[in-house]
Amino acid sequence: MIPLALVTGFLGSGKTSFLKHTVAHYRDRRLVYLVNEFSPLDVDGALVADEEADVVAIPGGSIFCKCLVTEFIGQLWRIARDYPDAEGVIIEASGMANPAVVGSMLHETKLDAIYELATVVAIVDPGSFLKLQHTLPNVADQVRAAQVVLLNKTDCHDAATLDTTETVLRGLNATAVLQRTTLGRTDVDLFAPASVAPDIDGDYAKCRDPNYRSEVLSASADVDLDQLAESLRALGDDCYRAKGYLPSEGKLHFIDLSSSGLTITPTERLGTQGELALILKGSAPEAATAAVKRVL
Repeated sequence: MIPLALVTGFLGSGKTSFLKHTVAHYRDRRLVYLVNEFSPLDVDGALVADEEADVVAIPGGSIFCKCLVTEFIGQLWRIARDYPDAEGVIIEASGMANPAVVGSMLHETKLDAIYELATVVAIVDPGSFLKLQHTLPNVADQVRAAQVVLLNKTDCHDAATLDTTETVLRGLNATAVLQRTTLGRTDVDLFAPASVAPDIDGDYAKCRDPNYRSEVLSASADVDLDQLAESLRALGDDCYRAKGYLPSEGKLHFIDLSSSGLTITPTERLGTQGELALILKGSAPEAATAAVKRVL
């Protein structure tokens, strides 16, 4: 049996940082990483692959929704075929995913003859969790389904916020291992033999969730990064996440906007072609991104 570790967490909570740490932590083990992006632009999968990991990417929705689950199931069958010596699979679900259906999915597809669910990890950013737990049900459902809850980005929040978040998390899931982390660093063993599979059950999500929509914007010339930063910050609560690579002065810069703020980081990648994925509130007006589009 191949053990599965499922990693959940809302947009910008730190799942990719956690995966990059995990790649280094399990360097001596043959693991496959299946990375799911809600946006059609695969950013996270490429970042994990940069760590010299075996990565399978599924962009363009949630692997637990009706429209993408068939591809997800197919990829799990393919991993079992193409990586016969795999010692485990770590799945990063999209930020909107409710993982409750994973157990019944494995059983219905007979994949439970190949895989066993070892651990469900929920990564929490206090900056978004406290605001969204009541308005976006999946944010709390991810915590309820987890064996391990990482209260992440502790360096970005004060002690009172962390304590309040921890109290809420304990109320949602009193039995999970709860750790405070920075950059997703943890020594939790995702494949510990003593792990007990979570007792969770649920239904597949609908293909279209009215709470979210995504856009991918392209740039074919250098971008004014100051104007870009101003236009992204002006999106406010209409934008849950923005990430991608955009050109400036002949180099690609990594753009990352979450509830923790905006970072623009120069890379060594040369080029004048870039793309930026935006994940927006479903209620955000079409004109909300007009200022960003003008910059690009």
